[in-house]
Amino acid sequence: MIIQLENNIKTTDLERLRNSLDAVQYQCTEVNTQFQKYIIGVGKKEFDIRAIGTLPGIQDIHRVSDAYKLVSKKWRVDDSIVDLGNDVKIGTNHFQIMAGPCSIESEAQIESTLAHLLENNIKIMRGGVYKPRSSPYSFRGLGQEGLVLWAKKAKEVGIKIITEVMMTDQIDAMLPYVDIFQVGARNSQNFNLLDALGKVDKPVMLKRGISGTINELLQAAEYIFSNGNEKIMLCERGIRSYETAYRNTLDINAIPILKEKSHLPVIVDPSHGIGLRKHVTSVAMAGVIAGADAVIMEVHSNPAKAFSDGQQTLDYSESKRAFKGLIDCYQLRERL
Repeated sequence: MIIQLENNIKTTDLERLRNSLDAVQYQCTEVNTQFQKYIIGVGKKEFDIRAIGTLPGIQDIHRVSDAYKLVSKKWRVDDSIVDLGNDVKIGTNHFQIMAGPCSIESEAQIESTLAHLLENNIKIMRGGVYKPRSSPYSFRGLGQEGLVLWAKKAKEVGIKIITEVMMTDQIDAMLPYVDIFQVGARNSQNFNLLDALGKVDKPVMLKRGISGTINELLQAAEYIFSNGNEKIMLCERGIRSYETAYRNTLDINAIPILKEKSHLPVIVDPSHGIGLRKHVTSVAMAGVIAGADAVIMEVHSNPAKAFSDGQQTLDYSESKRAFKGLIDCYQLRERL
């Protein structure tokens, strides 16, 4: 059960509500976000919720049977829109493309990528400054120094940035510079990190775990929301299967299912999903037709010389065609 509270609810009314929930043997948890105050009630006893809903200080009350309650679509009819400012929004009717290199490598690379994105009217640049790599000997990013430089260059031209945070103790240092925190597949069930990101007022894109189920992804998002941050996006990036012909198995089915189960925006990552450059655009287009609110993809001026993930990264000419194709797919979907 989700109880939406009036933001100015009196202490006495809140205490009365808690006592009423105790009387029907419901455990209650208070959640305060950027936008709303909630009480999450969990219990097994059936009762007439009108007895609770008519109490003073309550805006609305909803029965939600899902284990993930706040991110469920069963109580919020309108889809959530993540607003990055400067008229850059992600969600239903606000399609976006996020593009850039796997790793931030140099000042020249940042400037080149930003110029390419500006030329193609792309408003969000992706890139990694802290890179989780399978081998400890691989390039692992430029760190905080690279982030500060990148953020300065991006802000100068009005482009938002998304980058991965790997540990809780990186959050405070990164906070002034990022527009979207990315939680990678390896950290999708790092509950300490999710709890901490729930306490910041900055959007979070949460990737599905390497072998994670849809339910596990939604439960992970619930950790962030229940700690106070409603600005969450879900990302389908492919899961590990027995198939070896491509990098991951991109679950196109997950996109409409997530849109059905949750009010949060859904993003598709075709670069990690298939891991083969020549097929990235086709897979991305399939994701858009399936209902994705945004695409995040890897782009580099010279993928053959990229420090990481060159095999799945589009060059500038390829990505320019991809951007146009994705916009065309989105416009076609809207007409269907």
